Amino acid sequence: MSAQAPPDPPNGNVSTFRVSTRAFAKRERLTAWREIFGRTVCNLDIDPVTADRFSSEATGWRLPGLGLLTGATSGVRLTHARELIADDDLSFMTGPMPKWTASQLGRHPVLGAGDGVLMNNAEVGAMTLPQETRFLTFRVPAAAIAPLVPDVAAVVAKRVPADLKALRLLTRYLEILQDTAALATRQLQDLAATHVYDLLALALGATSEAGEIANGRGLRAARLQTILAEIRAHFAEPGFSPGHVASRLGVSPRYVQDVLHDTGVSFTERVMELKLRKARAMLAGARNGSLKVIDVAYGCGFGDISYFNRCFRRRFGAAPNEVRGGGTGS
Repeated sequence: MSAQAPPDPPNGNVSTFRVSTRAFAKRERLTAWREIFGRTVCNLDIDPVTADRFSSEATGWRLPGLGLLTGATSGVRLTHARELIADDDLSFMTGPMPKWTASQLGRHPVLGAGDGVLMNNAEVGAMTLPQETRFLTFRVPAAAIAPLVPDVAAVVAKRVPADLKALRLLTRYLEILQDTAALATRQLQDLAATHVYDLLALALGATSEAGEIANGRGLRAARLQTILAEIRAHFAEPGFSPGHVASRLGVSPRYVQDVLHDTGVSFTERVMELKLRKARAMLAGARNGSLKVIDVAYGCGFGDISYFNRCFRRRFGAAPNEVRGGGTGS
């Protein structure tokens, strides 16, 4: 199950689309979804497990060399029949489905939550998602993976276990790519696609030489993005440190520091900037006018009001009280 590859997006933009069964009248829903989403977007025949309660929605992203699709569906059986074969891309699917199956090349893996499976779009195949679930799937050119994996055909329709670190990192990286602000230029889009190739190859079993390249390129880039995402999510927590990030990602604090060092901005600098920007936004917002400066400081992770005042003035050229409801600084 994967997004059909439209032409590469023009002008460095990421092509996106959103579709939902809610857009159709109930009596037309299944027929329209089968034709518009199934056969046109995915090259699949879609048969619901329970037709009278069928619903689905999906969002797709297209950048050069990579198509990404994520969404939710009620139980479905998906069939890639011979007459629907349109290319020789590779598709990979994963998600929290508790028990699902795939079938291709005489293989019939039974998969669990978080597992993944590679499918060849040049071959007939099938997949069953027996109950309502979310899913994440993407497609890449076979020619991009062939040099990295010694025998791609040997890993088609075989379970890629959920506890594989490369798969977990690949899934997280794909979630980050859904924020198209991170893909503002064609160069960033090409890099992102290359990183996905690297991570997929590591999950499937890259050659030793390709594995070394992937570890130094795609793996490190993906870990940087996950580190940055963790910092953005938790920077205001008291005592937040490289150790907290490291424990969440299963790496060492030194590794976190080293990866950030490559960007030219340290962990401490990034956290401080995020804290100060949050504090300034809170102080400038009319809805927070009743908050004391000390409450804002503590809410942004500062434990000392004097230190907060000094850092704020140094960053924005004004004391915290001077930006109340205004827009001083940058």
